[in-house]
Amino acid sequence: MATATVRVPAEKRDVLRIIAGIEKTEMKEILTELIDEYIERHQETLDLLSRPGWVEAITRGKQEVESHVAGKSLDELAD
Repeated sequence: MATATVRVPAEKRDVLRIIAGIEKTEMKEILTELIDEYIERHQETLDLLSRPGWVEAITRGKQEVESHVAGKSLDELAD
């Protein structure tokens, strides 16, 4: 596994050290868990953005909203 250096402000590093001590774990394990949670929260967005059709649809929708194009009511939408 490759490693990376992460700069953490001193006050946050100190809090992480305290938490790591209480949990009897290493700071790198805490950081790995936080990174995994962050990736999981953004996975759906990454999946959508990897589909060219979705990106185009989102872009068109944003342009329509910005140009105040009238949308459809809920009754007009297909099931």
